[in-house]
Amino acid sequence: MITASINSTTSQTQRHWLLRYKWLILRRTSQFSILSLFILSPMTDSWFIKGNLSSSLVLNSIPLTDPYLLIQSFFAGHSVTATVLIGTAIVSLFYLTVGGRVYCSWVCPVNIATDTAGWLRRKLKIKSASLFIKSTRYWLLGISFLLAFISGTLAWELVNPVTIIQRGLISGLWISALLLLVIFIFDLFMSRDAWCGHICPVGAFYSLFGRFGFVRISAYNRQDCDDCMDCYSVCPEQQVIKPVLKNTDNSPVITGINCTNCGRCIDVCDKNVFKVTNRFNHSTTSNEFHSQESFQ
Repeated sequence: MITASINSTTSQTQRHWLLRYKWLILRRTSQFSILSLFILSPMTDSWFIKGNLSSSLVLNSIPLTDPYLLIQSFFAGHSVTATVLIGTAIVSLFYLTVGGRVYCSWVCPVNIATDTAGWLRRKLKIKSASLFIKSTRYWLLGISFLLAFISGTLAWELVNPVTIIQRGLISGLWISALLLLVIFIFDLFMSRDAWCGHICPVGAFYSLFGRFGFVRISAYNRQDCDDCMDCYSVCPEQQVIKPVLKNTDNSPVITGINCTNCGRCIDVCDKNVFKVTNRFNHSTTSNEFHSQESFQ
């Protein structure tokens, strides 16, 4: 039994690098693949997908419309076609299933820059006080609707980094690289997860879908947690980790609306505490759990 325990511990702390970066690799593959489709379609004249991440048409037949864009259009007084409504329904159903903030970690190209800044902050041990509160993004979300109503335009889309970067990459404009660099530097030196975690109204909007998302991360093996805090360190929305590890939710399932289902906690945990499951799976590997004092 002792030998088996030692072997188990060794296998956990010496996992193959592919297991330690599996979810990161999958996320980057998703982000670059989606971006490549938008860039290569006009270049190859195949037009597999037309438009951008806010509104697009797949195979000239399947509409996809960002529900955030639809609501802005409503406030701006724009007419809405049946195609837009169908596209919105498709996208909404998808994010209601997988979780709204999945957009941020699996689709949005800006996330690549902010993730890199976060990784470099940890490596360089850069510490700086947060310049924002978590509710800042929700205030900005409300302001974007207000501006649409006052101006009669999709005001946010004029400054939306995702739209600007995507348009720039397709047309070869240098403004895309410059904007990504500005966001990268801001996240690196000014505040941890500043853009994605505190400012972006798109992330704030999609977090509202997170309340109903079916796919969830679960700390199903939380009794094996050794308080290393690695998961807490890499999580872009640290507030969603604490309740499940302290057992204050009486469930191992992360239900915080801002969880991005990024899988960082799965990758970094050598004790295999976390796994992907669904919101209704509250089972654990043990009924016993000790309070994690490190999270107090």
